[in-house]
Amino acid sequence: MKKEGRPPALQPTVKQRILDVAEQCAQTRGFSGFSYADVAEKLLCTKASLHYHFPSKTDLGRALIERYRHVFGQALETIDRQAHGAREKLQSYVGLYDSVMRNDRMCLCGMLAAEYDTLPAPMQAELRLFFDANEAWLAAALEDGRRVGELAFRGSAKQRARILVGALEGAMLVARAYRDGRRFLSAVKQVLADLDVERAVEPGRQSA
Repeated sequence: MKKEGRPPALQPTVKQRILDVAEQCAQTRGFSGFSYADVAEKLLCTKASLHYHFPSKTDLGRALIERYRHVFGQALETIDRQAHGAREKLQSYVGLYDSVMRNDRMCLCGMLAAEYDTLPAPMQAELRLFFDANEAWLAAALEDGRRVGELAFRGSAKQRARILVGALEGAMLVARAYRDGRRFLSAVKQVLADLDVERAVEPGRQSA
C-alpha cells in the first residue's frame, strides 16, 4: 500500500529552497527584517509547510548559519588546495566577500552579528563558531606567510586575523550604505598592503 504524505526524496529539495530564500532575505534585510510569511510568499507555499521543516524561526536561523559555515568552510578548503602562497590565499579569501557584495548581499554572519543582542542563544553560538573558524584559518595562513617571508606584521597571527575579519565585515557594511563596492575593495587593498614586507621595515632601517 502506498504511504500518504510528503515523499522523503523531496524533503531535502524543499528544505533547500526554504533555506535559499531565507538566506537571501537575511542577507538583504537582516534576520528581524523578514518573516515566515515573506518566505512562504516567495515560495508560493503556506507557512504551515515552512513550520514542517523548521518549527520555529530560531530553528531556521540556526540552520542558515550552519549551512553558511559549512559552505564557507568548503570554500576555504578549496583555497588551501589551489592557492600558491599566503598572499594568494588572502586575495582569494577577500574574493569570497567581494562575490557576495557583487550580488547585492552582505555576508550572512556579518549581517546577523549586527543583530547579535536580539538573536536567540543557539544562533549566537553558531555565529561565534563561524567567526572562530574564519579567524583560525586566517591565522594559519598569516603565520605561514610570515614564516616564509611573504608577509610581515606585528603581533600574533591570531590578533592580525581578528583585525582582518573585523576590517572586512566593517568595510562591507560601510560600502553597503553607499551602494558602492569600490569602497570595500579600496579598504581591503589598504588592509592587505599593511602586510607587505617592505612596509613593515621601520623608517631609516635597511631590511636584511
